[in-house]
Amino acid sequence: MFFSVTTGMSGKRGNVFRYAALDSREKMTRHLHRDLESLEQDLLAQGSLIEQMIQIASKALRNRHSDLFEKLMRNEDAVNHQEVEIEEECLKLLALHQPVAVDLRRVATVLKVNGDLERIADLAVNIGERSHSLLAHTSFPPPDDIDQMSEVATSMVRDALDAFVKWDVEMARDVCLRDDVVDDLNRSVISEIVRLVESDTAQIHPALHFFSASRHLERIADHATNIAEDVIYLVDGEIARHKHDEIE
Repeated sequence: MFFSVTTGMSGKRGNVFRYAALDSREKMTRHLHRDLESLEQDLLAQGSLIEQMIQIASKALRNRHSDLFEKLMRNEDAVNHQEVEIEEECLKLLALHQPVAVDLRRVATVLKVNGDLERIADLAVNIGERSHSLLAHTSFPPPDDIDQMSEVATSMVRDALDAFVKWDVEMARDVCLRDDVVDDLNRSVISEIVRLVESDTAQIHPALHFFSASRHLERIADHATNIAEDVIYLVDGEIARHKHDEIE
């Protein structure tokens, strides 16, 4: 009889411990998802600022306004500060929650997208620097396709981030395909610059600035493609880098 009572009491205590452990895990999971959502919101705010930087840089390249370049530099400081904060939060989250499966992929994706966004911001500043150097060459015409190139690259960044928010693999794949459009426009811009220099070698300095700006826009599109590929990894667990032929 004594043995039976003891067993019953022990079973109740075991159930209490199990329920407590389950409750603790559920709370940790809720905290993890809350922290992940906060982290992703910070990343999207960063992306919005960087999209504005690309637009400012492109406008500066077209209109050659020195005040736009100064605005870019101020924004770069904010981006650099936020990039470090997002990375630190990712590392804290990994240490505290030790996420697995899709939650681990979410943290890994934020880390990778964060790095690509910071490099896009750097490239926007580089374009701004080219526009600043072109202030002394206002008569040199911008290549015909550089505005379209800027528009496509900017839309790629915007859509890659939208795909991240919506976990939309098809949108991400479409971003990857548009990288070829930017590559074609880059080749067109470079061909036009070469023709201009061949017809007037005195224009080589402004031509080189536009050449650099075009290459920076092409690199922005590459980083947008990286973000889109990270979305595919996040949703499907598939590493899509270097698989453009398969995407097509």
